[in-house]
Amino acid sequence: MQVGPYAAGACRVFTFWKSAGKRGRAAFLLAFWLALPGMAAAAPPAPIPYCVDPDWPPYEVINAHGVHEGIAADLLQLAAGRAGLDLSLVRTKDWDDSIAAVKRGDCVFLDFLNQTPMRDEWLVFTEPLFIDPNVIITREEQSFVADLAALEGKTIALPKGTAIEERVRRDFPNLHVITTDSEAATFEMVSNHKADLTIRSMMVAVHTIKKQGWFNLKVAGLVPGYENKLRIGIARDHADLVDRLNPAIASITPQERNAIANRHVAINVQTAVDYRLIGGIVAVFLVILLSNLAWGMKLRKVNRQLRLLSRRDGLTGLYNRAGLDEQLAVEMERATRQGTPLSVILIDLDHFKNVNDRLGHLKGDRVLAEMAGVLRLATRRPDTVGRWGGEEFLVLCPDTDGDQALAVAERICAAARGGHFASGWRHTISAGVAQLSPGESSHGLLQRADAALYRVKNGGRDHAALAA
Repeated sequence: MQVGPYAAGACRVFTFWKSAGKRGRAAFLLAFWLALPGMAAAAPPAPIPYCVDPDWPPYEVINAHGVHEGIAADLLQLAAGRAGLDLSLVRTKDWDDSIAAVKRGDCVFLDFLNQTPMRDEWLVFTEPLFIDPNVIITREEQSFVADLAALEGKTIALPKGTAIEERVRRDFPNLHVITTDSEAATFEMVSNHKADLTIRSMMVAVHTIKKQGWFNLKVAGLVPGYENKLRIGIARDHADLVDRLNPAIASITPQERNAIANRHVAINVQTAVDYRLIGGIVAVFLVILLSNLAWGMKLRKVNRQLRLLSRRDGLTGLYNRAGLDEQLAVEMERATRQGTPLSVILIDLDHFKNVNDRLGHLKGDRVLAEMAGVLRLATRRPDTVGRWGGEEFLVLCPDTDGDQALAVAERICAAARGGHFASGWRHTISAGVAQLSPGESSHGLLQRADAALYRVKNGGRDHAALAA
């Protein structure tokens, strides 16, 4: 007869116990007692209880079967698996209940949230699991929003208790905040003219607008510096988990993140068909066809808007660095092919640090937006104007030699000198001009313009100079 390993071991212990004397039995008991702590340590650790936002699609939901689903759920399981952690979901009724559960000690962490000064008081944070830009959502009739600080008296709807609510109340006191109980309620308020706008993540905005069919809403701008850096927030008495989770989070590739996001943003629509009525089948087919055509047109429009926004600076509405790089490559190729001149003007707002230091960054942002308006008016129709970074701007001047571009730069300097700004101060600019040489790279062209700008700044500012 065969016996299992546990039965065989028990037999050997029993045989030893019968044959051993008093000293042997005492030694056995002492060894067993000394081994107990190691045996306890070898027992598998208890699962780590965690809390989530139960109603935040497509990031995460707790479904009808009590299962955690969504982008956050998949990323969390991936990170926890690589960190060797066993997790146990604690079901809560809403986000406020989840926060309370962590503060009571019922949960060890919250899985997908932004880090804020208020939350730093009772949580420690991992590196971001997922980064998603925040966008401004308005109705179709609203124009592009370049500066939230300029929207005096406008109402903004935001889900209560979120990091965005905390930041908007702090950074934009000019906006009247209305809180809601859910993402859907937030979009509904904007759609039904109960609020002028909202700020939500790009992923949530696309998902919710598509699912609810709010085709009178659109993306009307970006909010610089307001990206959702969604992390795991861990109760401070379990801070050691940060060191276990961070290497696992770092191992998640961009391709894995994109695959997870794409898996959850898609919406599957099921349509019931009455098989008894052929006419009903035809009608349903036509409804689906027309709906898909309408959605396809809307989606193409949204995609065009998103592509435009990705090339635009959220503060000024001008081209951003990526947009300028793209336009410069196009103009250089055209100038080389057609044998026409091309010049660039690199512009720096003089002494801008004083504005931020003395008047604050919000006032500084107003000055940058107003300077962008000066550049639009002072440049010519063929010219391309963009924000190069910080307080620097770049103007691309096609079919323009260096001397002609220098004249444009001097006109811009004069316009800035006579401009009126929110700071109440007189602002000037310095400009470096360079013309593309045969065979020159974009890097070389911009480097020469920067050298000319450096000479201007060392020579008293408030004028333009042409690169050698």
